[in-house]
Amino acid sequence: MLPEISYPSNTLDSNQLTQLFFKMLKPRLIEEKMLILLRQGRISKWFSGIGQEAISVGVTSCLFPDEYVLPMHRNLGVFTTKEVPLHRLFSQWQGKKSGFTKGRDRSFHFGTQEYKIIGMISHLGPQLGVADGIALAHQFRKEKKITAVFTGEGGTSEGDFHEALNIASVWDLPVLFCIENNGYGLSTPTAEQYRCENLADRGAGYGIESHIIDGNNIIEVYTKVNEIAESMRENPRPVLIEFKTFRMRGHEEASGTKYVPQELMDFWEKKDPIENFKKYLLSEGILTEEKITHQEDLIRAEISAHLKMADDEEVISSTVENEIKDVYQHFNFTPTLPKTSQKEEVRFIDAISQGLKQSMQRHENLILMGQDVADYGGVFKITEGFLEEFGRERIKNTPICESGIVSTAMGLSINGVKSVVELQFSDFVSSGFNPIVNYLAKVHYRWNQNADVVLRMPCGAGVGAGPFHSQTNEAWFTKTPGLKVVYPAFPYDAKGLMATAIEDPNPVLFFEHKALYRSIRQEVPVDYYSLPFGKAAQLRKGDKISIITYGAGVHWAIEVLNKNSHIHADLLDLRSLQPLDKEAIFNSVKKTGKVIILQEDSLFGGIASDISAMISEECFEYLDAPVKRVGSLETPIPFSKNLEDQYLAKAEFETELEKLIVY
Repeated sequence: MLPEISYPSNTLDSNQLTQLFFKMLKPRLIEEKMLILLRQGRISKWFSGIGQEAISVGVTSCLFPDEYVLPMHRNLGVFTTKEVPLHRLFSQWQGKKSGFTKGRDRSFHFGTQEYKIIGMISHLGPQLGVADGIALAHQFRKEKKITAVFTGEGGTSEGDFHEALNIASVWDLPVLFCIENNGYGLSTPTAEQYRCENLADRGAGYGIESHIIDGNNIIEVYTKVNEIAESMRENPRPVLIEFKTFRMRGHEEASGTKYVPQELMDFWEKKDPIENFKKYLLSEGILTEEKITHQEDLIRAEISAHLKMADDEEVISSTVENEIKDVYQHFNFTPTLPKTSQKEEVRFIDAISQGLKQSMQRHENLILMGQDVADYGGVFKITEGFLEEFGRERIKNTPICESGIVSTAMGLSINGVKSVVELQFSDFVSSGFNPIVNYLAKVHYRWNQNADVVLRMPCGAGVGAGPFHSQTNEAWFTKTPGLKVVYPAFPYDAKGLMATAIEDPNPVLFFEHKALYRSIRQEVPVDYYSLPFGKAAQLRKGDKISIITYGAGVHWAIEVLNKNSHIHADLLDLRSLQPLDKEAIFNSVKKTGKVIILQEDSLFGGIASDISAMISEECFEYLDAPVKRVGSLETPIPFSKNLEDQYLAKAEFETELEKLIVY
């Protein structure tokens, strides 16, 4: 019988055609075995790519071994074509040690630098921006490499898809965006997903070259993608490819396919990429039934042998210590002292600028990104003059797309480049929340990849900026394991902690209170220096009460203590909230017996609540009064000065402090 698919005349030789067929055959046979194991309860879930093998195999076969690919959960052919050992895949799916996530994640939710594969997370969109970052690192090093990233037609409805395409277009990034249009997002057909005729048409809106390829025709996939890939290496640019294909099984096996019309299933069954290519190779005399049967036997034997290796492996175990340790990449902090004793009095904002600039000079692989950070110098002028010194390759204006840029920063880290991202106002971080808490925070724990990213967070009230430019939202992130949160109150701390944040290979959110930018001055070393995280500063010593605070709250407390000399207080400036200096907190409370915790954020759910709980648990027998928390009103931050003054915790701090003193 002749194939249903019409294969183009091509320049591929018999060996290339044979290899493409066997590369497709391998994931198909693995899947057939996995479906049996699923029914036996030996694996927990399976997302089938049966019918889509030509895309995974064809695209991956066009990549160089050192080029990255970011697959989805239907791209088993990516892993097999990259020659990942099968026992490691089987162990991954069983949650065992030889997998890639130490049993901490499932399916294809992992990456491996060894094979240059960066797997997905369930929030599909961020990996598109991650691909941008990987490609940006290649561009930064002037390497002629491309990055391939997969998504489904359903994923193109996410904002991350559009942000990633726009970033890649503006920066001419060599990213091959591969859309596997298989007809359904779970059970929702394409007619309910989008209204353009072809998803490839969306490329025009971003000035991106786009193509439509028959995703079931392995020769067309391989030859066209290979031609495009070679062109992209010489002429770096993003390219969008829509592969037309079909999903022959359920979104995952439990969901089934009852919602799919039978005639549609019948049509696409005839377009099976493996059966059709097999018929073609047999008709052309390139393969025989005997050779195919022999290769099937070899693959099945390999599957059985590697399954036994995975099955024989013990169930994974860990310790609490190891689980906690793996949340962050190990960072052996060694303080850097200033080379000279020379100091100068600078403002808070100048200290941050100095810390950034000297870090840029120290780390040649550091890129700074953000809205208006280049020619304009940032809305607060912190990066003014940076463009002239470091150039556009390192000081990059970004489109207004926080999620895409945070994901891009993650991709830079994967490909060995540090980055600092300015969130123009910390309020705007909500637009990039997903990749921060679900990618940056979890990536090291999941598969041992660090996120070497600093997010600058201009924050805080007191400047009459209203509810969208005045939040201090550190509690959103102190709750999230895997993130470090720094919040200095003085120029000296700001400069030294900025240096450490950039040295640290883990994701750091660096909060900068806007009201302190030009109001606080201090003598600061002229040279580069660094300060440790997790070490509070004791600004005042006293034995009557402990005041624990950070950020603008430090200055509110100092103002009150200067007015009330009779209050003999320990004043702790936390400086970093994650990690937190618990030892300093407990030692102070044990000495004074009374404690008041001051935060600018609204009270409920803030960091003060956690500190209060810790003190109650660890220091209860030392307390002479209830732990007191003081925070701002449980409202959004108002604009009018008199309303803002009423809102802020500063208004009631002095009163509550006096009450606690006489308790």
